[in-house]
Parts: sequence; structure tokens; C-alpha cells
Amino acid sequence: MSQRQVLQVFEQYQKARTQFVQTVAELSSRPQNIETLQNAGVMSLLRPLLLDIVPTIQQTAALALGRLANYNDDLAEAVVKGDILPQLVYSLAEQNRFYKKAAAFVLRAVAKHSPQLAQSVVDCGALDALVICLEEFDPGVKEAAAWALGYIARHNAELAQAVVDAGAVPLLVLCIQEPELSLKRIAASALSDICKHSPELAQTVVDAGAIAHLAQMILNPDAKLKRQVFSALSQISKHSVDLAEMVVEAEIFPAVLTCLKDPDEYVKKNVATLIREIAKHTPELSQLIVNAGGVAAVVDYVGESKGNVRLPGIMMLGYVAAHSENLAMAVIVSKGVVQLAIALSEEPEDHIQAASAWALGQIGRHTPEHAKAVAVANVLPKLLQCYLRADASEDLQTKSKKALKNILQKCVHLPALEPLLHDAPPNILKHVVGQFSKVLPHDSKARRLFVTSAGLKKIQEIKAEPGSALAEYINTINNCYPEEIVKYYSPGYSDALLERVEQFNPKA
Repeated sequence: MSQRQVLQVFEQYQKARTQFVQTVAELSSRPQNIETLQNAGVMSLLRPLLLDIVPTIQQTAALALGRLANYNDDLAEAVVKGDILPQLVYSLAEQNRFYKKAAAFVLRAVAKHSPQLAQSVVDCGALDALVICLEEFDPGVKEAAAWALGYIARHNAELAQAVVDAGAVPLLVLCIQEPELSLKRIAASALSDICKHSPELAQTVVDAGAIAHLAQMILNPDAKLKRQVFSALSQISKHSVDLAEMVVEAEIFPAVLTCLKDPDEYVKKNVATLIREIAKHTPELSQLIVNAGGVAAVVDYVGESKGNVRLPGIMMLGYVAAHSENLAMAVIVSKGVVQLAIALSEEPEDHIQAASAWALGQIGRHTPEHAKAVAVANVLPKLLQCYLRADASEDLQTKSKKALKNILQKCVHLPALEPLLHDAPPNILKHVVGQFSKVLPHDSKARRLFVTSAGLKKIQEIKAEPGSALAEYINTINNCYPEEIVKYYSPGYSDALLERVEQFNPKA
């Protein structure tokens, strides 16, 4: 065989390998082909191609493996069991930028599925190699590495700590300062994934100077970047007062409030979450948000949103109101009760109704004035309805019951309490009757109205355990009226009167 023929054989072999690997990479981009490829044993065929002498074949083989591993955890597990990861990690340090991107993609695709698979990626020494990639000149390599590191860190505190220990954080903070938008997004997302697990991890990110750089991007026109920026700031703020104060000191207010009207739903939700995470810590932080116009802005947001996007706004109003009478009044003045009442009625999801009930309870529990503001919005019957609903979740029932009790114990606005006399079960009725027993002895107009609205009649129909708190409340109310009036409205009194009529003998 001549030299030319030998070269032709090698050329054909190379073409066949190239065609094979390109076809597999293309097929693996479509979900319907994955099972067939898996059954054909494609993993074991791709593995040797990772070490091919032709760089494009290596890169395409890595891309195909990444797409397969990305599809489900079984295929990701097959990559781990096939001893492919050490090969990829070794090549990360040696190969060109195209291969590095493809190799980092495979590591990310494996790590994303579970903490166990992410740990396998860590165990094969990937972190050091990925961190080195963050220092590459090529932004695409940095992005691929940051993405993989974020997917490892997101699972739990131990994996996030491993990413921190590998020295990733300062380099990720440098990445958010790069001009490329996609790199900024991925780096901000990775920082968010590290921050979320513990105050210590968040502090590490803060110590690397992340807050100032993230805060500079809150008005960036790119929605996907803003999502990640607000997510990262939320994950920092949530852990402690000190961390929340550091975020506030970056002068994010009032600028962030404009983003509550952003056209992107995720941006809006993440901003509302950030405001919630700051407000929950102290009255002082909540007051700062109020002073910046934050409560009014969040009330508008709750009115304009639906579903889970609405939830962080609802909770933020509850947290603010919980801190003090004045802050709860700020929520009332900003028409917060009306929007929370609408959310309680409109939202089909139990967990959102539960959050609305909780927030309304936090507003109404302070003083009679607060309770009246909640009661006049017709909230009490709605809360009772949520509590009594047979198919309501346990959380919704608990929060509705607690909110009812909190509001009832302060409410002296009797017109709002009257409907509950007829519908409330004994454990709630006790609180309703208790409020009437506080008000009626001191208000003659209310006593008259209580009779004409059939309230007194209803009280006589209640069967209370002798000696119970409910029985005492009923006695207190009855003592506000002449005995014959109480008798007149007692059950069976009309029958007794008729009997007396029958037995009455008029004198001849």
C-alpha cells in the first residue's frame, strides 16, 4: 500500500469520526432522540473521542456529552460512572478555549441534577480547574466556568463552601465588572447561589466587594441581568440585620422602587423579594423603606400583580406592619388593606391566601383603630370563610384563624362583628361575643342597634358551657338589658306566651 493510500485511509477515518461526532451532537440536541442514543451505548463511543488528536472532534464530543448529561440525571450518572470527568478536568487546563467551554458545559450539566452529582464533579478536582478558567482572557470561557461553579454552589452550604475555598468569589466579583452582559449575568447568578445558604457565605461575598458593584447595575436596561442582581442582593439581605444594612448603605433606595414597574415579571418579583428581605429585620429598616415611598410602591405592585409574583409584596406589607403601630398605620394609609383584601378574595392558591391573611392579621392586631381599618374592608367574613373551607390547606386555616383572633381581640367596630355572630364556630364566636361584652355596657346607641339587628336574639340562641368565658360574656351582654327584653328574645319565649294565652281565663 502506497503512502498516498495510507493517508487516504487516515483521512477517511478522520472524516468518519468527525461526521459521527457531529451527528451525535446534533441528535442529542433534540429530546426525542436521547433514549435511542442512550440505548445505542453512545456514551462509551464518545469517551475516547475526548482524547482525539483532532481538536474539533474533541470539542464536539464534549458538547454531545454535555447535551446528554443535561437531559436527565441517569445520563449525568453515566458520565460519572464512565470516568469521563477526570479526563475533562485534565483537558480544562491543557486545551484551547473552545474545548474549555465545552468541558465546563459538561461539568455544569452533570452538577445541576443533584448534590451527589455535584459532589462527584468536586471530587474529581474540577473546582480548581474551573477557577483557573475564570482568569482566562476569553469571556466565553469565564462564562462557562462561572455557570458551572454556580450550579455546584446552588445545592447546599457544603458545596458552596467548597466553591468559596477554591477562591472563586473574588474572580466572580471581577466578572460582574466585565463589559459582556452574559458574563455579568452568569457571575451575578453564581454569587447569588453562593450567598443563599448562610450568613457566613454571604459575608464572604460581601467582603469581596460585591455589593457596590451589584448596586451599580440595578438600573441596567438588561432585564436578565437585573433579575440576577436583585436575586443576589436579596440573598445577601435575608440573613441578618448587618448584611441588610450594608445593602441599604449602597444607596439602592429609592432607585429600586422604579423596578417594581419593570415590564419583566422576574425583575419585579426579585425587587419585591429584596424589599421584603430588608423590611423583615427591624422597624428602622422598615421605616427607611416607608420614608423612601416603598410601602406605597409595594401596595401598587400588589394591586398590579397576580399569583406568585404578588407574594413577596404581600409578605413585605405584613413584615412592615408587624413591627409597630406607626408602621402598620403607614400600610393602612397607603391603601394596603384594600389590596390585601382583594388578594385574599381573588387568589386561587392557598399559600397566597395564607400570606394575605397573615399580613392582614399583622395590620389589625395593634389597636382598635387598626382593627377597624381591616374590618371595614369586609375582611373578617373572608377570613372566616378561609378558616372554615373544607378543602383549605392546614397553613391557610391556621393563619386565617390566628388573623381573625388578632383582629377580633382589638376590634370594637360592632357593625363589622355582627355577621360573624351568625356564622362563626364556637372557638371564634367566643372572641366575637367577648368584643360585644366590652362595648355594649358603655354605649347605649350600640345596645339599641344590637337589639334591632337581631344580635341580642342570636346571643340567646348560643349554647355556652356554664362557667366558660363565652357564658360570662353572654351574661355581661344580657345584664345590659332589662330582664323582660332578654326573655322576649330567648328561644321558646313565644311558645311560652302562647301557652299562657291558652291557659288565660278572662273574667266573666
